[in-house]
Amino acid sequence: MIPASGPMAFFLSTGSHEALALPLAMLTIFASAKLLAEIFERIGISGIVGEIFAGMLIGPSVLAWVAPNELLVSLADLGVMFLLFRVGLEVKPEELLKLGGSAALVAVSGVIVPMIMGWGIMRFWGSPQIEAIFVGAAMVATSVGITAQVLAAKGLLQQRSSQIILAAAVIDDVLGLLVLASVSGMARGEVNLVEIALTAGLAIAFVVGIALWGNKAMGKIVPRAQESLRVAEAEYALAVVLLFALSVLAVYIGVAAIVGAFFAGMALAGRVGHRVNDLANGAAELLVPFFLVGIGLHVDLSAFRDQSMMILALVLLLAAVASKFIGCGGAALGLGKAEAMRIGVGMIPRGEVGMVVAQIGLGMGAITQNIYGVVVFMAVATTVVAPPLLKIAYKGVEAAAPEERYSLG
Repeated sequence: MIPASGPMAFFLSTGSHEALALPLAMLTIFASAKLLAEIFERIGISGIVGEIFAGMLIGPSVLAWVAPNELLVSLADLGVMFLLFRVGLEVKPEELLKLGGSAALVAVSGVIVPMIMGWGIMRFWGSPQIEAIFVGAAMVATSVGITAQVLAAKGLLQQRSSQIILAAAVIDDVLGLLVLASVSGMARGEVNLVEIALTAGLAIAFVVGIALWGNKAMGKIVPRAQESLRVAEAEYALAVVLLFALSVLAVYIGVAAIVGAFFAGMALAGRVGHRVNDLANGAAELLVPFFLVGIGLHVDLSAFRDQSMMILALVLLLAAVASKFIGCGGAALGLGKAEAMRIGVGMIPRGEVGMVVAQIGLGMGAITQNIYGVVVFMAVATTVVAPPLLKIAYKGVEAAAPEERYSLG
């Protein structure tokens, strides 16, 4: 978990390696995340950026105190699940459904433009067709976790642009899944259209079904559960069971677990008391730093020893920012320039989504190690630039009061 080098070697040598490894890793990650977040906030930069930089600092590329592993990935996955669950608790389904048409247009445009730009840049660079397609696919899906964290922290989730971003990111995830399935099939030399169509149908049914009927169903189930259950924090226990159940169902269908977590929160929006929101906030505050630091841990600076790779990384970063801003923002121009700018900026982060696509491409031999490093840089860098841009885009927008955000309708 932690390489025995530098200051860490001293601590690990003073006792049992196995006994110290887990608490020492958690101490290092959590403390460094909050320390860097505090420093960044004090200099006027989002603390989220500080937490990502903490991962880069303590990770393999700089101090090498902590390396990515299965346990830290699991904690990061839990963190982003609780984050999206918490966000879902503040989103009313009927308001999100009203914006479905606008969100779908934003999502589709936000898939097509980045895919074409990523593919075009790599082909111009001289990459093989399949590698260019994989890079384009890595630029498609939005990592809504970062945007959601910024908007939730600022109390801006009730804004129309924020709700379109959330809805578009869900649709974006489904479309990104289909793109990845198609690209992976091309890399294997076979594209199973029946399987892709079935996956699309199940994903759409899941999203629409929960959005339409989830909240109504919970309106009947929660009161009955409150009357019959005797366990401590029964309402919160029911909420967490639903969170994990819908996350499992989402993964089984083929979309990300965080989509299930978001819809679990949305199904319970207005159906549970403030106590559930408070406990969900506590869980998210504990686990989200592992998600943010985990993004920084994956940065590999050795990929940029070659000057040409540095140039390519910067070109792809600019294209990644511009393609979502133009694609998503352009599709939302009918809502006004200010709203379009907020939506375009909110869809920029790629985060762990882009890294997963790159990892699959690397494992299939479709992209080289250097290009993998470039894509990871793009994914992390778009995640880092998004919070400051969101701060600018939402400048002057009034945050919702706590009583409005947690209203029971």
